[in-house]
Amino acid sequence: MSASARKRIVVVGAGFGGMAAVQAMKGLDADITLVDRTNHHLFQPLLYQVATAALSPAEIATATRVLLRRYRNATVLMAEVIAVEAAERRVRLGNGTVLPYDYLVLATGAAYSFFGHDEWAPYTHVLKTLDDALSIRERLLSAFEYAEESKDSEQVRRLMTFAVIGGGPTGVELAGTMAELARSTLARDFKHIDPRSARIILCEAGPRLLSAFPPRLSDYAAKALRALGVEVQLGQTVRSIDARGLLVGDTRIEVALVLWCAGTAARPAARWLGVPAARNGAVQVGADCSVPQFPEIFAIGDVASFSAGLPAPLPGLAPVAKQQGRYVGRLIRARIEGRRAPGPFRYRDWGTMAVIGRSHAIADFGRFRLTGFAAWLTWSLVHLMLLVDFRSRVAVYWNWSWAFFTYGRGARLLTGDAHMYHSAAQHSGDDA
Repeated sequence: MSASARKRIVVVGAGFGGMAAVQAMKGLDADITLVDRTNHHLFQPLLYQVATAALSPAEIATATRVLLRRYRNATVLMAEVIAVEAAERRVRLGNGTVLPYDYLVLATGAAYSFFGHDEWAPYTHVLKTLDDALSIRERLLSAFEYAEESKDSEQVRRLMTFAVIGGGPTGVELAGTMAELARSTLARDFKHIDPRSARIILCEAGPRLLSAFPPRLSDYAAKALRALGVEVQLGQTVRSIDARGLLVGDTRIEVALVLWCAGTAARPAARWLGVPAARNGAVQVGADCSVPQFPEIFAIGDVASFSAGLPAPLPGLAPVAKQQGRYVGRLIRARIEGRRAPGPFRYRDWGTMAVIGRSHAIADFGRFRLTGFAAWLTWSLVHLMLLVDFRSRVAVYWNWSWAFFTYGRGARLLTGDAHMYHSAAQHSGDDA
């Protein structure tokens, strides 16, 4: 194939799906451009541990250029996509660059949805990026620091109260880890406050936590959280959120930090393409993950709604994105090389897991289910192996081992202005 005839492939998003697609096309006689707003690939399943000071950012993120250093057919651009001109087969970037393509893979992920209450966004924190995690860590740790120097008992009570909205895996993992941070790691570090008295409130509008799991596992998770001291409130709808707290049902709760883990919405890929979207804004795709109106465009992971032959769309999980990415990469490779394309995409469900603090987790593998230490050990081993490079595995293993035996956490430095944030919020009462 001559240089002028080389196909141009643009992959938008360096998450699990985008990286898997690029890796499946290694060595392909084509020009691949990977575009992402950041310069790193993030292992999102452990992001909550950065937010709760268990891990540092470098232990769960690796520079994209490092991961693709040996991919001679791949170019990495740190830029933001602002439009896709599908008729002209062009991607337009925020810096003015225009990227023509023969094949386009959209793996842009999802953002949090506030279910029509966008006015709550300034008063909450979400967990999708490293910046989100570091911001939460600053707010969380500095709340205890400011409480230590306060002489106002009501102020101390508010500063040591934290609300997590949403009883899915992220909410459960955050609430459990925050409870352990307060009751174990910080318990002996302060002279004027007792971190063990901190309130961590987990609010779920539905009748049970972790609704995607069987009821027995959901019940175990709720029991384990309550044993850690988490206040689990089920069937309670959040009615309002402001700078000083929230209204849950008919109860007003003054809090230092509200973490929103309740719902997601796909990035605006469907709007870019001008195609029908699912209820969460995801692009509706066919059996080969392509957009029906544009067979050269593929959407994978959280930005896609894949329901071909299924009773419900596939969930927004990392394994789904990775498998779809590998499939689309192989499909594009087959088309370019003139080989027979693979059949329709089939997702292999290897099971789902959620961790609930130290030595407690649940795992659903279909035919068998695990709880407690066995599930926690399985979760730990699986996540270690899924980390993208050896350096990250060693660093995370060392931190987990040290934390298991000492209850310590090595990423507790405060470098931002969160301390001043709590002070300003306390005195203003109406500024976020």
